[in-house]
Amino acid sequence: MRPDENFPTQALRRCAAILALILALALAAGPVMAGSRDGPQSRAYAAYAKGDYVTAAALLIPLAWEGDAKAQGMVGYLYETGKGVPQDFVVSAQWYGCAAEQGDPTAQYLLGLAYDKGRGVPIDVVLSQKWLILAAARAGKQERDTFTRIRDAVASKMSRAQIAAAQEQAILWMPAPPYVPQPLWLNRPRSFTPF
Repeated sequence: MRPDENFPTQALRRCAAILALILALALAAGPVMAGSRDGPQSRAYAAYAKGDYVTAAALLIPLAWEGDAKAQGMVGYLYETGKGVPQDFVVSAQWYGCAAEQGDPTAQYLLGLAYDKGRGVPIDVVLSQKWLILAAARAGKQERDTFTRIRDAVASKMSRAQIAAAQEQAILWMPAPPYVPQPLWLNRPRSFTPF
């Protein structure tokens, strides 16, 4: 550990690497889990697993605009990492938000990390903790330990009042129906051109 790093930062990096591996494994298993081997989701997961991110993005983005939470979370991840699309943390956070509000635990986890690090959203440890609490509670066996460790690492930086506020927000949260973000270019400066 470098002297300028504290335990939560190192743990966050290690767990982020583990999450990337879990996501890659989940995407590789996607065609089997999706049911129809010929559907756009299956083709998107297969393209992602092969490293063909441009094709994966082309197949996932229409699904995301239709409100598919898993596709929205994956599109968010593509934008966060710059795979197949230009890297854009604001766009990434918006897609994570759409999927997280619908209850996708991986998107909730990644949105929590975005709020913790200020990637595409303002740093907000209370919102970060809210989403990490929800992600850990809703995660499958494979992800639960990682999500819980990160949730606890973020909590170690918070006051009791902040933790209580995050817990209250998590308790009051209810899944939203499928929705899509407002087109991003409406929120950008006039000089921004989406094409």
